[in-house]
Amino acid sequence: MAKQEGIEMEGLVTDVLPDRKYRVQLDNGHMVLAYGAGKMSKFKIKVLTGDRVTLELSPYDLSRGRITYRHK
Repeated sequence: MAKQEGIEMEGLVTDVLPDRKYRVQLDNGHMVLAYGAGKMSKFKIKVLTGDRVTLELSPYDLSRGRITYRHK
């Protein structure tokens, strides 16, 4: 069985937590615990409180996600 694709959503970073984790409020109002993708740490992209981000949610657990893009 093939792995399911992630669900792309946008949100606003509300908290920066230790160990590259973030609390993100989605556009629909839900709060999600997210972590930065590997490429973000490789290229030293900083995510701060108040940043607009695109994240990918797992279809298995909708309360966790991976930040894939930081909007300017």
